[in-house]
Amino acid sequence: MGTRVTKAVIPAAGLGTRFLPATKATPKEMLPVVDKPAIQYVVEEAARAGLTDVLVVTGRNKASLEDHFDRAYELEDKLEGDEGKREMLDRVRDSTDLASMHFVRQHDPRGLGHAVACAAPHVGREPFAVMLGDDLIDERDDLLPQMIDVQAQRGGCVLALMEVPPEQISLYGCASVEATDEDDVVRVSGLVEKPAMDEAPSNLALIGRYVLSPEIFDALAETPPGRGGEIQVTDAIARLTDPSVAGGPVHGVIFRGRRYDTGDKADYLRSIVQIAADRVDLGPEFRAWLAEFVAARLPLGDPDQPLKP
Repeated sequence: MGTRVTKAVIPAAGLGTRFLPATKATPKEMLPVVDKPAIQYVVEEAARAGLTDVLVVTGRNKASLEDHFDRAYELEDKLEGDEGKREMLDRVRDSTDLASMHFVRQHDPRGLGHAVACAAPHVGREPFAVMLGDDLIDERDDLLPQMIDVQAQRGGCVLALMEVPPEQISLYGCASVEATDEDDVVRVSGLVEKPAMDEAPSNLALIGRYVLSPEIFDALAETPPGRGGEIQVTDAIARLTDPSVAGGPVHGVIFRGRRYDTGDKADYLRSIVQIAADRVDLGPEFRAWLAEFVAARLPLGDPDQPLKP
């Protein structure tokens, strides 16, 4: 139905206040998840989906993001001179060769919608993906390729949706939906940002993957600041659910795979444990240690008791 998606936008201008003091001088996107910074997982996902033109929207004190995806000649030269560190050299170079990386500054912290709007000159008038760095999608699950296919077939915008327990829906943007002729693909008729449980139109929460039509930039320009004085991308997408507005329709793909939320400290720790436990090189030894650790520290039959020292 038009140009196929080739570009990804990763908003990375947030201050990372939930992780202070670790993020005082280090971007939250550079916090390690096992042995790679969180943002590298996101760029790898984009590359696997064929999106090799990646724009990162940054802010102040984010220069290390650019450095990570650039060549490190001195380090590479040192590793190249040691035959036993060839595998390490390859891992260092992996981040450099993933995609054509571009960076733009969001000078004013005016929310996710404003960060997406900063991508307009780079994206132009073609559909593109937005990938939030707090959400990591397991490499065994092809969420983004499916979303790109749905956008190619149906046009407009495509959102990633996930079923959550009703008592958790107030933590997310929530979609009201209608069924289509395709399993786990729905038509989105409305969006509500963080509704109360008894006011939510469904238990389908928005997670951090979007495929957006270029008309989103027009909608963002007309969207007034919302909660917290910030421009919300959810409000702009909600405009495109109106059949009379260009840039729609809006569809959702219901994701039933593995997602790792690194948005706060507890979820970040859980994500590291889950990813490490599934690693072929680390998993067997780590899972055995973890079982011993839990058995030794947690009194059996009383989950509310604190861990033993």
